[in-house]
Amino acid sequence: MELSIPVWFEWGSLITMSLIIVGDLVLAYRRPHIPSVRESGLWVGFYIALALVFAGLLVWQGDVEHAGQFVAGWLTEYSLSIDNLFVFLLIMGQFKVPRKYQQEILMVGILIALILRAIFILIGAQLIESFSWIFYLFGAFLLYTAWKQAFTGYEDDVQKENRIIRMLRKRVAITDTFDGGKLRTTVDGQRMFTPVLVVIVALGATDLVFALDSIPAIFGITQNAFLVFSANVFALMGLRQLYFLLGDLIERLVYLHYGIAFILGFIGVKLVLHALHKNEVPFINGGHPVEWVPEITTWLSLAVIVGAMAVATIASLVKLTVDRRKEQL
Repeated sequence: MELSIPVWFEWGSLITMSLIIVGDLVLAYRRPHIPSVRESGLWVGFYIALALVFAGLLVWQGDVEHAGQFVAGWLTEYSLSIDNLFVFLLIMGQFKVPRKYQQEILMVGILIALILRAIFILIGAQLIESFSWIFYLFGAFLLYTAWKQAFTGYEDDVQKENRIIRMLRKRVAITDTFDGGKLRTTVDGQRMFTPVLVVIVALGATDLVFALDSIPAIFGITQNAFLVFSANVFALMGLRQLYFLLGDLIERLVYLHYGIAFILGFIGVKLVLHALHKNEVPFINGGHPVEWVPEITTWLSLAVIVGAMAVATIASLVKLTVDRRKEQL
């Protein structure tokens, strides 16, 4: 059955989410500081509570299926966003960004991510509406991404970004040192860009790569463009505070990428099964839907996502505890 959400609710939600993001951006620029663990934790908790309230409103204005799809999509995007944070951490360390100004730059990176994901969502929704076979491509891409996530390191992404940075430095005058959080500064009477531009470009390149991964993944959970976009917005809300809350712990969640790889692989399989259900490809079952193929429900998807992230996180924390005890011996 086609899911329908009142138009006024969609527009009201989009306006409210936009105001929250703008408010967060203004706050980051007006109060550049290093958030404490307590402050970061309160903000992360607030945004998680906000997402759960939104899910409750979806039950009220839609149905439980709406809410289930949103929560599953939000958790998927949230796990991928945490993965994104790991690369952000590498970039900040590589360019020695002063910690006081990291939250401003992170906010710009998050806005870039939001814009790129909105573009990809619009493109993806149009492709799905026009070509049912696109689910085969999305599924195959996610299976490849899952394999890459499990067996390759983050350094590959950073090396790709380094090539972009080298090209940028050849074409643009950039200083060697930061001038606070300024994008441009004056050196010997000449206006030049600061390394902030380099970091923003690096974050943007990272955002592009992760957007290519995340959008097919969430379309495997729901094809409702509003729910897809909402899940992405709520996953990106509080990402800046989560960066400071987790800090170096992100590097120590050594099994996190396996959990994310499992989720991507699972959704890839789900997309292929969905494609078989909607099959119109002539050389598969004579162009007819494959009705005997099982359909993976939203609630099973939600259980797999939560389970995979829980196992990966617990296993990482157990390893961290064991390693610390070995160091004390």
